[in-house]
Amino acid sequence: MKQERRSIRLKEYDYSLAGAYFVTICAHKRECLFGEVLDGQMRLNDAGRLIQAAWESLPEYYPHVVLDVWVVMPNHFHGVIILVGAGLKPAQTENRHGLPEIVRAMKTFSSRRINEMRGTSGVPVWQRNYFERVIRNDNEMHRSREYIVNNPAKWDLDRENPVNSYARKYESEIADW
Repeated sequence: MKQERRSIRLKEYDYSLAGAYFVTICAHKRECLFGEVLDGQMRLNDAGRLIQAAWESLPEYYPHVVLDVWVVMPNHFHGVIILVGAGLKPAQTENRHGLPEIVRAMKTFSSRRINEMRGTSGVPVWQRNYFERVIRNDNEMHRSREYIVNNPAKWDLDRENPVNSYARKYESEIADW
């Protein structure tokens, strides 16, 4: 019996609306593929640099996209993406794409280039889904930016860090940093 995928998106929300979104994309099986954190600084490897290039190229393909802060981590990516438009209405451009399409493109661009580099055509780089949070106000934007900028320095406590059993044990207590 085929298992149905359950969407984690807000059911009634239009993800093509102008606004800011905090996005997290995790590597397939949370493997550390994109570099390492040394002395609180992220050191990208070639795969990490390809993700950086794919992310930074998004506004070339999607003119209504503005990139804010972002970070490639060893096994995941965080970024704030802003879809520009008039107020809360979708911008009136010919090829207006919503957040799901833009994230899908980023994952596809980076996966294809990483697999070409590794000679591993079709091997998953990313998990099938991603996490997003609609940023509703200046305070949330500030907290999102702060979290992303400080993420490498807090890697030792990060629940995505596969060698950190402490983070898993005390996940509920450290989830809000």
